[in-house]
Amino acid sequence: MPRYNAPFEIHVHGQITLRPEVGFDQLQEALKPLWKYAGARSLADAAESSYEDEPGIKFEVEEHRLQICWTVAGDDDFRQVLDEVCMNLNDLAATGAAVEVTFYDAEFDDEDEETEAESRDDFMMLFVGPDPASIMQVQRDLLVQDVVNMMERHFDGAELGGVVAEIDKLFGQRFDDLVNSMQLGKPPRGSGGGHGGGHGGGRKPRHLH
Repeated sequence: MPRYNAPFEIHVHGQITLRPEVGFDQLQEALKPLWKYAGARSLADAAESSYEDEPGIKFEVEEHRLQICWTVAGDDDFRQVLDEVCMNLNDLAATGAAVEVTFYDAEFDDEDEETEAESRDDFMMLFVGPDPASIMQVQRDLLVQDVVNMMERHFDGAELGGVVAEIDKLFGQRFDDLVNSMQLGKPPRGSGGGHGGGHGGGRKPRHLH
């Protein structure tokens, strides 16, 4: 059922490429914890966001892609829903992908100068993928992009090859440990960045398209 006095507005944002054989019914089942949390009876009923200017939850059939830019009212228990959804999407994803989740304090007014209360806003980044290698590749790409973006304020991009190489060494060692323990194949290196994962200071802006 809808949560009318929920302490948070929770925004979920991501783009996940699905395997070609994945159909709407499979996706609806994978996202069931999400739409049931919203008090809906189906994915279609929950697909519309709380905000009209957000696309909501869209299954782009021709591109085999799930697009999410969706807000729901909720509480901290939504984190467990996210865990279940990510586990389900791992089985449907064709490649690794990042999902951004922002918890906006529904009662906080950053324009109210009379209160000293601090916002309970929170931000988390989740990852899905068909295997640990693809997930770690996305993590690596996001980290490289964040580090390069920060350091380019002080250095030319051409000077940062050594920094990127050191990040690759760290992830390479992590993968060596995975390969030794689980016999997994190594991911490709240096495949370019995904979309940025971090936000600057202050209250985080809501993602819009």
